[in-house]
Amino acid sequence: MATKSSPEIIRDGLWTNNPALVQVLGLCPLLAVTSTVVNAIGLGLATLMVLMGSNLAVSLIRNFVSDSVRLPAFVMIIASFVTCAELLMQAYTYELYQILGIFIPLIVTNCAILGRADAFASKNPPLPALLDGAMMGIGFLVVLLALGAMRELIGQGTLFTDMDLLLGPMAADWGFQPLEQYPDVLFMVLPPGAFVGLGLLIALKNGIDNHLKARRKAAEPIVAGSKRVRVTGHVS
Repeated sequence: MATKSSPEIIRDGLWTNNPALVQVLGLCPLLAVTSTVVNAIGLGLATLMVLMGSNLAVSLIRNFVSDSVRLPAFVMIIASFVTCAELLMQAYTYELYQILGIFIPLIVTNCAILGRADAFASKNPPLPALLDGAMMGIGFLVVLLALGAMRELIGQGTLFTDMDLLLGPMAADWGFQPLEQYPDVLFMVLPPGAFVGLGLLIALKNGIDNHLKARRKAAEPIVAGSKRVRVTGHVS
């Protein structure tokens, strides 16, 4: 399998093959914990760490694992990195870990991570595999952040509240409320609001893609010259 170039890997992870907006993978944690920005960033960073670590490890052992045990080996590797992420969050961001709850261990079942390990990391050298994991993780994190910001702003009228749960006391005053006496829109905080928000993000991406495609098509040069036309039958 020919290794993709670095620009192609970056473009795939961030836009063309974004795990949340294109592959539509990892929806369970994506929709469940993105009620605020800090929750979204916490889960996104944990997923990014697991993606990079598992992709690198899978690429390093790809020539030593037989097909019969390939997938179980990948799951064990992913579970090991998820355990590391879980222990780090327990040690340094315990309150945020309690809020995210079961969705940190459930990263093991995230199809985006196992999919990248099987589809890319197991077929490519370590550095491209590491870059692929980083770009897919960042692409997933950006979607989490956008959805979390949308739901927090519309649902509660605030942004960046409780950032000290992730970054410590220095971020205690980062939260702000753009509008005074904002009437909370409970719908956006609940799971149905997450589905609506993700649908809007997917629609926005598709709209941008269609616009860029139309512009490229309009910019294509018109080939001049005569064309042969075949005429059959009788001409009177």
